[in-house]
Amino acid sequence: MSLCYFFKIMFTGLVETTGTIISVEKTGNGVRLSLKPAADFEVQPGDSVSVNGVCLTVTKIPPLPPFAKGGGGDLCFDVSPETLRSTNIGELKAGNKVNLERALMLSSRLGGHLVTGHVDGVGTIRAKKTAGEYTFFSFKAPEEVLKYVVKKGSVAIDGISLTVVDVDNRSFSVAIIPHTLKATNIGDKVVGDRVNLEADLIGKYVEKFLAKKDNDTSLMELLKEKGFA
Repeated sequence: MSLCYFFKIMFTGLVETTGTIISVEKTGNGVRLSLKPAADFEVQPGDSVSVNGVCLTVTKIPPLPPFAKGGGGDLCFDVSPETLRSTNIGELKAGNKVNLERALMLSSRLGGHLVTGHVDGVGTIRAKKTAGEYTFFSFKAPEEVLKYVVKKGSVAIDGISLTVVDVDNRSFSVAIIPHTLKATNIGDKVVGDRVNLEADLIGKYVEKFLAKKDNDTSLMELLKEKGFA
């Protein structure tokens, strides 16, 4: 897994384009992932890219054949055993569609929320239904993710920044607008599919600060004053 440090490598959860998996080749305990972006996607070897919400490093860009048309050039990524264990990347197969986003520049507008590309857990789609123009999804999620998920808060699902509609002690739900269905791979998902989940970063920092409350009364007073505790 790439080292995507806070404010060094970040994403917004606003998917730029999708890509199609070309091959998944086993390399030792890891895999080499090759994919073709659906649109021009300018990156260089060494750049970080969010692939289904997982921060990966571009290791190779094979040259395009003469007179190639449509989409961008192929991209290759080496995926470590730890990333395969903690995400759904190892379940990808040739032909699968994935969400792609380049790392955020500090001068860029932040339209989604802060996403690190470090997956907190893998969830499962429990339900999918359409009501009017919206498609509603319910996801079963592990406790290590749910403890940071709040109603009307943000969560990244396969790298897509989404707003939580509701949450309970086992799952949460989101509403997907038509544009997101068209611009990402979430419209292709069905009940039972597994997705990468990353909780909002701010909640993790608040949790750490609160854990030190006995040793830092001034911080607690400030949190209470601002209505956070």
